[in-house]
Amino acid sequence: MSRAATQAASARHVACRAATDTPALMELWVASWRATYADIDFDARLEWFEAHLAALEADGALTLCLHDDEPSALAGFVVINPATGWLDQLCVHPNCFGAGAARALIDAARQASPNRIRLDVNADNTRARRFYEREGFSLVGAGAVSRSGRATVVLEWRPNCPADGK
Repeated sequence: MSRAATQAASARHVACRAATDTPALMELWVASWRATYADIDFDARLEWFEAHLAALEADGALTLCLHDDEPSALAGFVVINPATGWLDQLCVHPNCFGAGAARALIDAARQASPNRIRLDVNADNTRARRFYEREGFSLVGAGAVSRSGRATVVLEWRPNCPADGK
């Protein structure tokens, strides 16, 4: 990690989502997905996402927010259900791509669910798939078709597995 990335990482903290985080979280969700799939109108999906997030949290999922302290901003978030190990969302603000935010969020998810993390990822999202592979996730099967009609694959991480290079 570069010196600048190390300094940026040290000026961050993870906390459970507060009600005051919601507007920034919704904006970040749109920006993150728009940077990945510019052809999809994520603004039109915001109402769905807000209801989806509420349902996930009502079922026990935690929304962990990564805050940059300097300047104060939401750098990303992850939604993980500690009881099931299901990771539903991991979003990083495009301004933070490549700066260690996703790794900090995966580390927070591992603390919340230390025995297993499982997720669906769009099969054509090569940036995300490479990230998860570097973080020790393995392909375990085909996933459901996403809301956008894209094929997904299921990835899984377990501690101390051979695929985990740590």
